[in-house]
Amino acid sequence: MTEPLIVTRDLAKVYEMESQAVTALRGVSVEIAAGEFVAVMGPSGSGKSTFMNLLGCLDTPTAGRYVLDGEDVAGLSRDALARIRSRKIGFVFQQFNLLARTSAVENVGLPLLYSGVSIRERRERARARLAAVGLTEREDHHPSQLSGGQQQRVAIARALVNDPAVVLADEPTGNLDTRTSIEILALLQRLNREGLTIVLVTHEPDIAAYASRILVFRDGRLRSDERTAMPQDAAAALLALPEEALA
Repeated sequence: MTEPLIVTRDLAKVYEMESQAVTALRGVSVEIAAGEFVAVMGPSGSGKSTFMNLLGCLDTPTAGRYVLDGEDVAGLSRDALARIRSRKIGFVFQQFNLLARTSAVENVGLPLLYSGVSIRERRERARARLAAVGLTEREDHHPSQLSGGQQQRVAIARALVNDPAVVLADEPTGNLDTRTSIEILALLQRLNREGLTIVLVTHEPDIAAYASRILVFRDGRLRSDERTAMPQDAAAALLALPEEALA
Protein backbone atom coordinates (compact mmCIF):
# COMPACT_ATOMS: atom_id res chain seq x y z
CA MET A 1 0.00 0.00 0.00
CA THR A 2 1.15 3.53 -0.79
CA GLU A 3 1.90 5.64 2.29
CA PRO A 4 -0.53 8.55 2.89
CA LEU A 5 0.74 11.95 1.78
CA ILE A 6 -0.32 13.59 5.07
CA VAL A 7 -0.41 11.87 8.47
CA THR A 8 -1.13 13.54 11.81
CA ARG A 9 -1.11 11.66 15.10
CA ASP A 10 -2.55 13.28 18.25
CA LEU A 11 -1.68 16.71 16.87
CA ALA A 12 -2.12 19.44 19.50
CA LYS A 13 -1.47 23.17 19.69
CA VAL A 14 -1.54 25.39 22.77
CA TYR A 15 -1.00 29.15 22.53
CA GLU A 16 0.28 31.16 25.48
CA MET A 17 -1.90 34.27 25.63
CA GLU A 18 -0.66 36.70 28.29
CA SER A 19 -1.30 34.86 31.54
CA GLN A 20 -3.32 31.95 30.22
CA ALA A 21 -2.94 29.02 27.85
CA VAL A 22 -5.41 28.61 25.00
CA THR A 23 -5.77 25.15 23.50
CA ALA A 24 -6.51 25.50 19.78
CA LEU A 25 -6.10 21.87 18.74
CA ARG A 26 -6.72 18.77 20.85
CA GLY A 27 -5.21 15.52 19.62
CA VAL A 28 -6.16 15.43 15.94
CA SER A 29 -5.30 12.25 14.02
CA VAL A 30 -5.99 12.10 10.29
CA GLU A 31 -4.57 10.62 7.10
CA ILE A 32 -4.87 12.17 3.63
CA ALA A 33 -3.86 10.21 0.55
CA ALA A 34 -2.19 11.71 -2.50
CA GLY A 35 -4.79 12.85 -5.02
CA GLU A 36 -7.58 13.59 -2.54
CA PHE A 37 -9.70 16.76 -2.54
CA VAL A 38 -10.48 17.49 1.12
CA ALA A 39 -12.58 20.32 2.54
CA VAL A 40 -11.96 21.47 6.13
CA MET A 41 -14.92 23.07 7.87
CA GLY A 42 -15.85 24.42 11.29
CA PRO A 43 -17.03 27.59 13.04
CA SER A 44 -14.69 30.36 14.14
CA GLY A 45 -12.45 29.06 16.92
CA SER A 46 -12.99 25.42 15.93
CA GLY A 47 -9.31 24.77 15.23
CA LYS A 48 -9.53 24.48 11.45
CA SER A 49 -7.21 27.44 10.79
CA THR A 50 -4.66 26.17 13.32
CA PHE A 51 -4.83 22.76 11.65
CA MET A 52 -4.16 24.32 8.25
CA ASN A 53 -1.27 26.40 9.61
CA LEU A 54 0.31 23.23 10.94
CA LEU A 55 -0.25 21.36 7.67
CA GLY A 56 1.33 24.29 5.84
CA CYS A 57 4.39 24.30 8.11
CA LEU A 58 3.56 27.88 9.09
CA ASP A 59 3.53 26.84 12.75
CA THR A 60 4.75 23.95 14.87
CA PRO A 61 2.60 21.68 17.07
CA THR A 62 2.86 21.64 20.84
CA ALA A 63 2.48 17.86 20.81
CA GLY A 64 1.89 15.03 18.37
CA ARG A 65 3.37 14.05 15.00
CA TYR A 66 3.00 15.41 11.49
CA VAL A 67 4.41 13.45 8.57
CA LEU A 68 4.32 15.11 5.14
CA ASP A 69 5.25 13.06 2.10
CA GLY A 70 7.17 10.61 4.27
CA GLU A 71 9.05 13.24 6.29
CA ASP A 72 8.38 13.89 9.99
CA VAL A 73 8.21 17.69 10.13
CA ALA A 74 6.69 18.28 13.58
CA GLY A 75 9.97 19.11 15.29
CA LEU A 76 11.84 20.90 12.51
CA SER A 77 13.40 24.35 12.85
CA ARG A 78 11.92 27.43 11.20
CA ASP A 79 14.52 27.32 8.42
CA ALA A 80 13.83 23.66 7.76
CA LEU A 81 10.08 24.32 7.69
CA ALA A 82 10.65 27.13 5.19
CA ARG A 83 12.48 24.69 2.92
CA ILE A 84 9.64 22.21 3.22
CA ARG A 85 7.11 24.93 2.33
CA SER A 86 9.06 25.98 -0.75
CA ARG A 87 9.37 22.41 -2.05
CA LYS A 88 6.19 20.61 -1.07
CA ILE A 89 3.37 23.10 -0.39
CA GLY A 90 1.46 25.54 -2.56
CA PHE A 91 -0.74 28.17 -0.91
CA VAL A 92 -3.88 29.90 -2.18
CA PHE A 93 -5.44 32.61 -0.02
CA GLN A 94 -8.72 34.53 0.03
CA GLN A 95 -6.92 37.85 -0.54
CA PHE A 96 -4.87 36.65 -3.58
CA ASN A 97 -1.68 38.28 -2.13
CA LEU A 98 -0.33 39.41 -5.51
CA LEU A 99 2.28 42.16 -5.88
CA ALA A 100 0.47 45.16 -7.38
CA ARG A 101 3.34 46.47 -9.52
CA THR A 102 4.34 43.06 -10.83
CA SER A 103 2.98 41.29 -13.91
CA ALA A 104 1.07 38.02 -13.71
CA VAL A 105 3.99 35.98 -15.02
CA GLU A 106 6.38 37.63 -12.54
CA ASN A 107 3.95 37.02 -9.65
CA VAL A 108 3.72 33.36 -10.57
CA GLY A 109 7.50 33.01 -10.74
CA LEU A 110 8.15 34.55 -7.32
CA PRO A 111 8.38 31.23 -5.39
CA LEU A 112 11.27 30.25 -7.68
CA LEU A 113 13.24 33.40 -6.92
CA TYR A 114 15.30 31.84 -4.12
CA SER A 115 15.44 28.32 -5.55
CA GLY A 116 18.44 28.80 -7.79
CA VAL A 117 16.27 28.72 -10.92
CA SER A 118 17.49 30.84 -13.84
CA ILE A 119 15.44 33.83 -15.00
CA ARG A 120 14.69 32.08 -18.29
CA GLU A 121 13.49 28.85 -16.66
CA ARG A 122 11.54 30.82 -14.06
CA ARG A 123 9.63 32.62 -16.79
CA GLU A 124 9.06 29.44 -18.80
CA ARG A 125 7.65 27.59 -15.79
CA ALA A 126 5.49 30.57 -14.82
CA ARG A 127 4.10 30.84 -18.35
CA ALA A 128 3.31 27.10 -18.36
CA ARG A 129 1.40 27.40 -15.09
CA LEU A 130 -0.54 30.43 -16.37
CA ALA A 131 -1.46 28.41 -19.44
CA ALA A 132 -2.66 25.60 -17.16
CA VAL A 133 -5.15 27.99 -15.50
CA GLY A 134 -6.28 29.57 -18.77
CA LEU A 135 -4.41 32.89 -18.59
CA THR A 136 -1.94 32.68 -21.46
CA GLU A 137 -3.10 36.01 -22.86
CA ARG A 138 -2.89 37.80 -19.51
CA GLU A 139 0.70 37.00 -18.50
CA ASP A 140 1.91 40.61 -18.86
CA HIS A 141 -1.10 42.16 -17.10
CA HIS A 142 -0.80 43.60 -13.60
CA PRO A 143 -3.32 42.66 -10.87
CA SER A 144 -5.24 45.94 -11.32
CA GLN A 145 -5.88 44.91 -14.94
CA LEU A 146 -7.36 41.56 -13.95
CA SER A 147 -10.75 40.57 -12.56
CA GLY A 148 -11.01 38.96 -9.13
CA GLY A 149 -11.36 35.53 -10.70
CA GLN A 150 -8.33 36.10 -12.91
CA GLN A 151 -6.28 37.25 -9.92
CA GLN A 152 -7.19 34.07 -8.07
CA ARG A 153 -6.16 32.04 -11.12
CA VAL A 154 -2.78 33.81 -11.03
CA ALA A 155 -2.55 32.89 -7.33
CA ILE A 156 -3.33 29.25 -8.14
CA ALA A 157 -0.70 29.25 -10.90
CA ARG A 158 1.80 30.62 -8.38
CA ALA A 159 0.89 27.82 -5.96
CA LEU A 160 1.62 25.28 -8.71
CA VAL A 161 4.92 26.66 -9.98
CA ASN A 162 7.07 24.56 -7.61
CA ASP A 163 5.18 21.33 -8.42
CA PRO A 164 4.03 20.95 -4.79
CA ALA A 165 2.89 17.73 -3.17
CA VAL A 166 -0.22 19.49 -1.85
CA VAL A 167 -2.06 22.78 -2.36
CA LEU A 168 -3.63 24.37 0.72
CA ALA A 169 -6.45 26.74 -0.20
CA ASP A 170 -7.77 29.01 2.56
CA GLU A 171 -11.25 30.34 1.65
CA PRO A 172 -10.17 30.71 -2.01
CA THR A 173 -13.65 31.79 -3.13
CA GLY A 174 -14.34 34.12 -0.19
CA ASN A 175 -13.94 37.34 -2.22
CA LEU A 176 -15.62 36.12 -5.40
CA ASP A 177 -19.15 36.20 -6.77
CA THR A 178 -21.14 33.02 -7.34
CA ARG A 179 -20.18 32.38 -10.95
CA THR A 180 -16.50 33.17 -10.41
CA SER A 181 -16.43 30.97 -7.31
CA ILE A 182 -17.73 28.01 -9.27
CA GLU A 183 -15.22 28.71 -12.06
CA ILE A 184 -12.39 28.52 -9.49
CA LEU A 185 -13.86 25.30 -8.07
CA ALA A 186 -14.05 23.86 -11.59
CA LEU A 187 -10.36 24.67 -12.03
CA LEU A 188 -9.48 23.05 -8.69
CA GLN A 189 -11.52 19.97 -9.56
CA ARG A 190 -9.74 19.66 -12.92
CA LEU A 191 -6.34 19.98 -11.26
CA ASN A 192 -7.40 17.38 -8.70
CA ARG A 193 -8.47 14.96 -11.45
CA GLU A 194 -5.00 15.44 -12.93
CA GLY A 195 -3.54 14.19 -9.63
CA LEU A 196 -3.10 17.30 -7.48
CA THR A 197 -3.83 16.91 -3.76
CA ILE A 198 -5.99 19.77 -2.46
CA VAL A 199 -6.97 20.70 1.09
CA LEU A 200 -9.47 23.56 1.15
CA VAL A 201 -10.69 25.52 4.17
CA THR A 202 -14.21 26.91 3.92
CA HIS A 203 -17.07 27.86 6.21
CA GLU A 204 -19.63 27.37 3.42
CA PRO A 205 -21.27 23.93 3.07
CA ASP A 206 -22.12 24.62 -0.58
CA ILE A 207 -18.40 25.09 -1.32
CA ALA A 208 -17.39 22.00 0.67
CA ALA A 209 -19.88 19.99 -1.41
CA TYR A 210 -17.40 20.09 -4.32
CA ALA A 211 -14.80 18.14 -2.32
CA SER A 212 -14.71 14.35 -2.13
CA ARG A 213 -14.10 14.35 1.62
CA ILE A 214 -15.14 16.74 4.40
CA LEU A 215 -13.42 17.17 7.79
CA VAL A 216 -15.43 19.08 10.39
CA PHE A 217 -13.71 20.66 13.40
CA ARG A 218 -15.27 21.91 16.61
CA ASP A 219 -13.67 22.95 19.91
CA GLY A 220 -10.22 21.95 18.67
CA ARG A 221 -11.23 18.40 17.80
CA LEU A 222 -11.98 16.58 14.56
CA ARG A 223 -15.68 15.85 15.00
CA SER A 224 -16.44 14.15 11.69
CA ASP A 225 -14.61 12.80 8.67
CA GLU A 226 -16.94 11.86 5.83
CA ARG A 227 -16.38 10.93 2.21
CA THR A 228 -18.75 12.20 -0.44
CA ALA A 229 -19.77 9.52 -2.91
CA MET A 230 -20.76 12.04 -5.59
CA PRO A 231 -19.28 15.54 -5.06
CA GLN A 232 -20.89 18.44 -6.87
CA ASP A 233 -19.49 18.88 -10.38
CA ALA A 234 -18.45 22.52 -10.79
CA ALA A 235 -18.35 22.37 -14.61
CA ALA A 236 -21.94 21.10 -14.65
CA ALA A 237 -22.95 23.69 -12.04
CA LEU A 238 -21.69 26.48 -14.32
CA LEU A 239 -23.98 25.30 -17.11
CA ALA A 240 -26.94 25.24 -14.72
CA LEU A 241 -26.52 28.78 -13.42
CA PRO A 242 -29.47 31.11 -14.02
CA GLU A 243 -29.06 34.01 -16.44
CA GLU A 244 -28.67 36.64 -13.68
CA ALA A 245 -25.62 34.78 -12.35
CA LEU A 246 -24.01 34.94 -15.79
CA ALA A 247 -23.98 38.73 -16.00
